[in-house]
Amino acid sequence: MKTYEQSYSNLFYILLGLLLQRIKWFPTASYKTLNTIVINICLPALALYYIPKIHWNNQLLFPIGVAWITFIFSFLFFQFLKNKYGWSKKLTGCLILTAGFGNTSFLGFPIIQALYGAEGLKTALLVDQPGTFVVLSTLGILVATLYSKEEHNGGQILAKIMFSPSFIAFIIACLMNVFHFDFHHWIQYFSQKVGSGVTPMALLSVGLQLRFESRSKHWKFLGIGLLYKLILCPAIIYLLYVVVLHQNSK
Repeated sequence: MKTYEQSYSNLFYILLGLLLQRIKWFPTASYKTLNTIVINICLPALALYYIPKIHWNNQLLFPIGVAWITFIFSFLFFQFLKNKYGWSKKLTGCLILTAGFGNTSFLGFPIIQALYGAEGLKTALLVDQPGTFVVLSTLGILVATLYSKEEHNGGQILAKIMFSPSFIAFIIACLMNVFHFDFHHWIQYFSQKVGSGVTPMALLSVGLQLRFESRSKHWKFLGIGLLYKLILCPAIIYLLYVVVLHQNSK
């Protein structure tokens, strides 16, 4: 029952964002403020609360590896299509990045929390931080630099990510885990409460930005990206993890 309540709550925030889009006096760029709060305050708080409590073992490499495998195969798949159909570098890079990365924090955390609770959120943090976040700050920046029209922007982007509150909090939390240190219980309580703001603010932000352009010329490429994201990528992960490595969720 709690899962259904959380799911309805998540849907409520998205619908609220869609509704606020239609209110003329409501600030159209308010989602930027919400994004800043989520990325620079709520996500670091979650990392500092959950990561020091994680018991590391080799099994944790599997959820972390999903982001790396997804991105590497995204690069190979769309580079193949680029060579075959003569796509531009800009289009190819866009598809590699958008299909190769998942929204593991803004959408991932609320969904995982609704389905699996706090224990699932620990795994989601691993998928997001040493998984998606590190891939983005390394391979993602490399692809963005190589396929962009601009030059020599990779270092600036890398520096921005490395000195972001989310990444710094992740490093601190990992060190806390290694040295078996955790904050005083009232600091943990505060971090948990601040981190709980991820779900409502992230989904409200998604609702504020969600738009459907029926006349867009990019629907075909969106379909190809979704084909990789929703069909090919899960099939690859299934083959590697379940068929080859005999992993399961039990």
